[in-house]
Amino acid sequence: MLTGALLILAPLFLGFALSLESRRIMTAIHYTVEALVYFILALLGLGLGQMEGLASQLGGMAAQVLALVLVLFVANMIGLWMFHRWQPMELERPEGDISPGYRRLFLAGLKPLLAVTAGLLAGYYLLPDMPMAEQVATWALMLLLFLIGLQLRNAGLSLRKLLMNRQGLGIALSLTLSSLLAGVALMPWLGLPWHDTLALASGFGWYSLSGIVIGDALGPAWGGVAFLNDVLREIVALAIIPLLIAGRPAMAIGYGGATAMDFTLPVIRSSGGLACVPVAIASGFLLSFLSPVLMGVFLALG
Repeated sequence: MLTGALLILAPLFLGFALSLESRRIMTAIHYTVEALVYFILALLGLGLGQMEGLASQLGGMAAQVLALVLVLFVANMIGLWMFHRWQPMELERPEGDISPGYRRLFLAGLKPLLAVTAGLLAGYYLLPDMPMAEQVATWALMLLLFLIGLQLRNAGLSLRKLLMNRQGLGIALSLTLSSLLAGVALMPWLGLPWHDTLALASGFGWYSLSGIVIGDALGPAWGGVAFLNDVLREIVALAIIPLLIAGRPAMAIGYGGATAMDFTLPVIRSSGGLACVPVAIASGFLLSFLSPVLMGVFLALG
């Protein structure tokens, strides 16, 4: 498992080491990443659909997802609130109507669920057993991480400046530590070894990564649990960001996890103003690096 974890991490760092200047290539990478995400999620659904005893395990999976979502939510809110009290962030209210279209964003948040559902139904009703699907998903994930590394490296972001953004760094560390504490609290309920539980708690909203990495290490059922936990984080974040960001911006930005630098960023921008953007990008960027590293390390301990 150690070799597998290192193989998962290597493409991310390799991509981050390469510098590209062509805007056309970066545009092609953007669309390739989007296509790969849905391809990987469909393969995750396929693995679930072809899992033995799927129907009998759905109830247990639902209870595990609910426990993960609730305990992580409470722990993250407490951790981020404590950071907010220690390092409060003052905001100016944004002027004008710059609404990103919450209905559109919410529907976009449901697309990953549709991709997994399509794969699940195809695997359960239509397709024969495909033992190579797991290996294909792993290689697709490695390509995805390489391309994401390229995107991060060539997004015009200075790693030094991101690490020096005290609010962004504090939010990322608060979310990470509170998530790991939640993982410790969940160990008796989930019935997994401590390192596997901490790996489950380290997705930080990156559902396309956590679903495949956890599924490859612990089986398709746990991969489905990891995916649902992280995609629900994204959907809940869309709902709570406008409610919290005016008074407690660290809590609003932080709960979005790794998505704060991309998917939930328009909501953060419209609700909190321009001052929130560098903080959200910094925290989301750091969590996007920490998530695969922590999952790889924890799973390698098994």
